[in-house]
Amino acid sequence: MSAGAITADGFDRSQSAAGTHNPWLIAVVVSIATFMEVLDTTIANVALRYISGSLAINTDEASWVVTTYLVANAIVLTVSSFIAKRYGRKRFYLGCLGLFTVSSVLCGFAWNLESLLVFRILQGFAGGGMVPISQSILADSFPPAKRGQAFAIFGVAVVVAPVVGPTLGGWLSDNYSWHWCFLINGPVGLLACTLVTLFVQEPKSAIEEREKLKRQGIRLDVVGFLLVAGFLGSLEMVLDRGQTEDWFGSTFIIVFTIICVACFCLMIPWELTRKNPVMDLRMIATRQFGSCFLVMMATGAILIATTQFLPELLQQYYGYTATWAGLALSPGGLVTMTMMFVVGRLTGVVQPKYLIAAGGAVAALAMWDLTNLYADATFWFFAWSRIFIGFGLPLIFIPITTVSYDGIPPDKTDQASAMINVARNVGGSIGVSIAANVLAYRAQFHQSRLVEHVVPSNPNYQTTLQSVADYFGAAGSGAAAPGQAIAYIGQQIQMQAGLWAYIDVFFALMVISAAIVPLALALRNVRR
Repeated sequence: MSAGAITADGFDRSQSAAGTHNPWLIAVVVSIATFMEVLDTTIANVALRYISGSLAINTDEASWVVTTYLVANAIVLTVSSFIAKRYGRKRFYLGCLGLFTVSSVLCGFAWNLESLLVFRILQGFAGGGMVPISQSILADSFPPAKRGQAFAIFGVAVVVAPVVGPTLGGWLSDNYSWHWCFLINGPVGLLACTLVTLFVQEPKSAIEEREKLKRQGIRLDVVGFLLVAGFLGSLEMVLDRGQTEDWFGSTFIIVFTIICVACFCLMIPWELTRKNPVMDLRMIATRQFGSCFLVMMATGAILIATTQFLPELLQQYYGYTATWAGLALSPGGLVTMTMMFVVGRLTGVVQPKYLIAAGGAVAALAMWDLTNLYADATFWFFAWSRIFIGFGLPLIFIPITTVSYDGIPPDKTDQASAMINVARNVGGSIGVSIAANVLAYRAQFHQSRLVEHVVPSNPNYQTTLQSVADYFGAAGSGAAAPGQAIAYIGQQIQMQAGLWAYIDVFFALMVISAAIVPLALALRNVRR
């Protein structure tokens, strides 16, 4: 080994994916691809109304565009580690990046719902392999002392992309076409493929690991993969479609729940007895990685649920366009981007567990602030709430990504990356599912409580009804004024019930955020 292969801090460049190149350049390169992939988890959310109109389908059918992507993404995450080690990390990464780019362009040219769903599944499979390998490349490119700062760049992609998604998707849909939500990935993907080809290298340790696997004849744990894929895929399907399909009143949900439970029960003993499991469950059972796994689930729930439900709230109850609903989240994205680099520095000074606990507390306060929601809330009410979240999430994301590798041997970094991203995806689906159910059931609850007072025997109701009828009468409605007054009061009740339900959603997310604090404090101190 040449002396130049060892850096001043003792880091072996031959084990780095950067090779002789500047590792910060590698961080930017892999973050471009990661940003593009994570962006696609939310960019289509605000475009569903346009997609349903263009393809002549209802909104429920259009929502499969989001569901199929998440399911495919979750399934391939579990196997990406083995494929990367067995067939070459760079080769696998480029294959995923190329497939993602092509399938994105095909999504933009989809001619009906069926073709769009097929291309979204391909996009999800490709994207699921990109993110954990990006993390592994970063982990291998930097010495432990600088990983926090490196993950700050990566964190910008993972945390800011879901925020930018609704804004960009809304603007493209409002001003051009929903097709451009997917077509923009074409040139970005080509750029990313070129940069990865030129600058990312296969580390010496990865090559040795690949040759070792070949000599030992170790093959993919197919049974384990099918069980894990069945468990995660069916879990995602139940969580994403449960509310729409009326939960266990639907045969569809019952079937997927049975598959989910059966695969889970068979998966645990199978994976624990394999020498080369597709998912090393022993890692989750450890104090350090297990706590990181749970914290990342909670972080995914907060990030994805707020990103999906805040634009819906603004469009449904405040009359915002898709573009303006997305813009309300943008200031928080800018704060997040700035905080990523600040926290990247702090991870070398402050123990990660204290930063994570502080981030959980800030996120909980941000959710509590949203429980002060009112009918005349302004643009900046929502923007400031998102800014508070923008302060909190980086305090969680960077340290948890860094500390999750503490004590993990080099040959397990791909596996750790995959499992942390599984936690983020599954946590996001759980968060959206919890929010959707709280919203539906609490809206019914509040409406039933409010209508108890809307009865002819209530003097306040009679006074209000007469005032509203007089208003419509003075506006020229004539004999139709009483009927319009009743309809107007009914609309106000529904709006009030809906706003109260959203307050309950934010309260539930506040509880999830607060749960991060004790989990963070359970982490052990790490060497900074």
